[in-house]
Amino acid sequence: MEHTKQVNSSAAAEPFSLKAIIPPLLAIIVGMIMVILDSTVVNVAVPVLVDYFDTSLKTVQWAITGYTLALSAVIPLAGWMTDRFGAKRIFLGTVIMFVIGSVLCSISQTSTQLIIFRVIQGLGGGMVAPIGMAMVFRLAPPERRGSIMGMLGIPMLLAPALGPVLSGWLIEYVSWHWIFLINLPIGILAVVLGIKYLPVTDRHETPHLDILGIILAPIAFSMLAYGVNEGGSTGWSTTPAITGLSIGGAALLLFIIVELRQKNPLLELRVFGSSDFTRGIFLAWVTQAALFGSMLFVPLYLQQIRHYTSLETGLILLPQALASGIGMPLGGRLFDKIGARPLAFVGLTIISTGLYILSGITVETSLPHIMLCLGLMGLGMGLTMMPVNTHVLNAAPRHLVGRVTPLTTAAQQVIVSFAVAGMTGYLTTRITAHMTEAGKDANPLVAAVMGYDDVFFFTSCIAAAGVLISLILRKPKTAPSGDGDVRQKDPALMAGH
Repeated sequence: MEHTKQVNSSAAAEPFSLKAIIPPLLAIIVGMIMVILDSTVVNVAVPVLVDYFDTSLKTVQWAITGYTLALSAVIPLAGWMTDRFGAKRIFLGTVIMFVIGSVLCSISQTSTQLIIFRVIQGLGGGMVAPIGMAMVFRLAPPERRGSIMGMLGIPMLLAPALGPVLSGWLIEYVSWHWIFLINLPIGILAVVLGIKYLPVTDRHETPHLDILGIILAPIAFSMLAYGVNEGGSTGWSTTPAITGLSIGGAALLLFIIVELRQKNPLLELRVFGSSDFTRGIFLAWVTQAALFGSMLFVPLYLQQIRHYTSLETGLILLPQALASGIGMPLGGRLFDKIGARPLAFVGLTIISTGLYILSGITVETSLPHIMLCLGLMGLGMGLTMMPVNTHVLNAAPRHLVGRVTPLTTAAQQVIVSFAVAGMTGYLTTRITAHMTEAGKDANPLVAAVMGYDDVFFFTSCIAAAGVLISLILRKPKTAPSGDGDVRQKDPALMAGH
């Protein structure tokens, strides 16, 4: 015990070295890029997969739904797994599992095989983001946390934007198999870097295994995601949607009751007792609903209304990716100096402005006009996302960070699913309403554009609500760690081993 204290104190005394943190940070970023990229590349390939497997659109969509359900099911387990087996071991194991699933997807001979292998991918990929975020948070000293989390945020925003470009190019000039097979070299690089540079973190004893939590959490989050996906695609009154939402809602209610009574819960819900955490996470949900809900509809507008190809659409979306790449590190640096509130206020104002301008587009709107709006949205995203996420983690006790990142990631998965499904339904409703108003002289194309305008205006209002909510943020009080500075728990983090 005394030896441990000596090691901890010596680690705490060592000055922080940015050079030492770059290699482990790079290992985490490469792993996260691979998983996040894969969440968007498949969407572009759906028509090609329908033709290749000679099956229905609904069947191929299960390759996306199955992946989402698997992600939602395993995210809540990330905290317990890392406590039990160590963050490095689980991170590398999940990356390897994701790569195996990717290779299997690339050699699928039937649509059923593709769906099964996508589930394997999701089971591996679900834990990568929450574990990666927790590891980076522990690597960073408090005074540099915003800058370093901002570096992590770049791939989190760039990957979804670049996914359609990469997918479109591979499908057009190579083959659909490579949208999965490309994960092999990326995954090998992530594993090699991880083995060499990721620090071995402490494992925590978990004497009372939260069996009920382990059973209820996957059921709750996966069934909610399923119900929302079905509601958005087939209607909220359909049997699959009602069944998914009912089972998921009941399981979530039971899960909350169980977790609040557990001494060692799977997800630490008591963290909502911190008003700073609750304010931050609520703002994060509003931001995610506005951003991810609207991000889906710009590519749809470009492809369905303007008839651009997948590759052309991806290239048009590049300003959003580039602007977010500029805003993210800038937001991280400023966060360390001024905190999250002014950044969230400015970032969400920019997002709301971009969406409001976008709500006036027509069939003839010029591409520079659309790309300007996308650039504004990307810059606002960069300034807002990671400062708010870092604020939320700062508001949690240090020793609970490993349990908080799965909680925030799982909640984000459900919120984004609700936003996408809800806005898809809203788009359909508004197009129908505009067709009805126009009567027998209705032009379906004009009605569709007006529907898109309504969705962009609605998301602009959500972002504007976020601007007001950002005003109640405050700098978190020093959170009780329960075990001192996190870096004292992980001497290797400072040594860069």
